Amino acid sequence: MSKLWGGRFTKQTNHLVEEYTASIKFDQALALEDVQGSLAHVTMLGTCGILPQEDVEKIKAGLLRVQEKIKSGEVEYSVSDEDIHMNIEKQLIAEVGPVGGKLHTGRSRNDQVATDMHLYLRKRVVEFVGLLHDLQEALINQAKQNQATILPGYTHLQRAQPILFAHHLMAYVSMFQRDIERLQDSYKRINVLPLGAGALAGTTFAIDRHLSAELLHFDAVYDNSLDAVSDRDFIIEFLADASILMMHLSRLSEELVLWSSTEFRFVELDDAFCTGSSIMPQKKNPDVPELVRGKTGRVYGNLMGLLTVLKSLPLAYNKDMQEDKEGMFDTVSTLQGALQLFAPMIATMKVNAEQMRNAVNQDFSNATDIADFLAAKGLPFRQAHEVIGKTVLYCIQNNKYLLDLTMDEFKQFSPLFDDTIYHVLQPETVVNARNVYGGTASGQVAQAIERAEERLTATHAWVQEYLEKSK
Repeated sequence: MSKLWGGRFTKQTNHLVEEYTASIKFDQALALEDVQGSLAHVTMLGTCGILPQEDVEKIKAGLLRVQEKIKSGEVEYSVSDEDIHMNIEKQLIAEVGPVGGKLHTGRSRNDQVATDMHLYLRKRVVEFVGLLHDLQEALINQAKQNQATILPGYTHLQRAQPILFAHHLMAYVSMFQRDIERLQDSYKRINVLPLGAGALAGTTFAIDRHLSAELLHFDAVYDNSLDAVSDRDFIIEFLADASILMMHLSRLSEELVLWSSTEFRFVELDDAFCTGSSIMPQKKNPDVPELVRGKTGRVYGNLMGLLTVLKSLPLAYNKDMQEDKEGMFDTVSTLQGALQLFAPMIATMKVNAEQMRNAVNQDFSNATDIADFLAAKGLPFRQAHEVIGKTVLYCIQNNKYLLDLTMDEFKQFSPLFDDTIYHVLQPETVVNARNVYGGTASGQVAQAIERAEERLTATHAWVQEYLEKSK
């Protein structure tokens, strides 16, 4: 069968070239977006008087039938038709006859594919903001249930200072809030319409690009036709945002793997989110966080891959840009899988508060508070630091912890010690002493939860606004 663009050619395309250059194996993921863009385009052509209304109605009816076939899985895609645009146009012509060929009036595959990707990513960004909202909600609910749970805070993976487990969880809520804000900000660049830019220079037809944007609920159109068809910044930005998001998920995954180990026993993941061993019946493996941690690398790779593709491309469209899609689709799929699992996994996670407290009781994470205690009594902090260092060394050598020391033992290091030190060293006292904005004190954490819940409401409203607009 001849190509839709085959008029200039005297030979059939080599079958190896067809297979190598065809994108239909992956860009069929844009099928519904392609139809959506075409419905708006043909409506605009009719409104502008470029196509007779009778032709417009036939084409729209045909497109809607093709859309239903796509949804039901009836459409068979052909490599010989190269890409999703050609495949759908062939399907349309089969439905309505030669009039279907008029659909391509005033546009090129260059602005068409760019439009499809804007539509596709716009949906995905809203979806990911919604999934992040659900993950934040799960973390906040766990935090609310653990506002009195104390565990060691770590630096260098060494116990540092006692903190509330709720405070630890809320750190991830803050990370994911930045991810939400990055995605919401990227939406501004995604929600700009390239349709009407043609191949690179615009079109001779008197189209109305702003009408197309209105029909497709875009906030603006590209100012420059060359930029419109060659811009992939919006995909790079999404891949960068996704990379940061996956990094955050990977950090939380690492902690879940550690915390659920026998050595820590801080948490237990629900059986529904773990797997077993084929040879060791006692095993309960945290496969979900491990896979999320592992898949982070492929998301980073997709970002670097597209940056490399685009780094030396002259304006405007080049076939290299076909490489913009597979990495984007893979990142979308990877994020969907991770985020859909993470919220219920966190929601069903069991917290071993007693084990966390035991860990705090068997370390020196309250040592800084002794230094602060001595400094408050007039001893320069650097001298107090040295005193506590020697006190901790004494404890290690004598197999004791700070709360095990008698007053006589304390006073051999400084005469400034008195009985109030035993209150100062209690984990609850240590935690609540950090009563500054953003600190781990229980009152501060409660306020942080309230602020996060207010942001949850705002995020939910943002998602609902888009969903209403896209009906």
